[in-house]
Amino acid sequence: MIRTARADDIPEMQRIEVEAGRMFLTLDMGLVAGDEPLSTAELLDYQRDGRAWVVADAADRPIAYAIALFADRVAHLEQVSVHPACAGRRLGADLVERVAGWAREQGSPALTLTTFADVPWNAPYYERLGFRRLADDEITPELRAIRAEEAAHGLDRWPRLAMRREL
Repeated sequence: MIRTARADDIPEMQRIEVEAGRMFLTLDMGLVAGDEPLSTAELLDYQRDGRAWVVADAADRPIAYAIALFADRVAHLEQVSVHPACAGRRLGADLVERVAGWAREQGSPALTLTTFADVPWNAPYYERLGFRRLADDEITPELRAIRAEEAAHGLDRWPRLAMRREL
C-alpha cells in the first residue's frame, strides 16, 4: 500500500535509505554506500509539504519511500529507496507512478530526476519506466544546481546524468 508519509515514518525512511545504499558496495561505490541518510529535519520538510510517500507492509511499516520537489516548475523525483529485502517487487516503479500522479495533479508537464548513468538499478531502470536522458543543453538552471550540489558532494566520481519523463 502506498500512502503519504507520516512524521513517525521518518526513522524507517532513514533506515531504508541506509540499507538501500549498501547495495552500492557491490559496485565499489563506497562513498555512496556510506553516505548519511537525509536528516530528520529534511525529511520532515518533505513530509509536512505532502511530498513524501511510503510503501507500507501489512503491519503498516515503511519498506520503500519516495520524495519529490519542484525544480524550474517541473516535479523532480529527489529520492526513491526500496529496502533490499523487498527489491524486485516493483515497489520503486509503483512509487514513481505515485509521484508522477502527484506531479500531474500539481500541473507539472514532466517528472525529472538525477541518477547514476551506469548503475543497473539507476538510469537503465528509469529508462524502462519511460524516462529519457537529457542532453546538457536541456538541463534547466535549477536542475543544473541540483547536479552541482551532487558534484560538490563527490557523486560525480561516477557518471551521473539528468533524466526526464513527460507526463
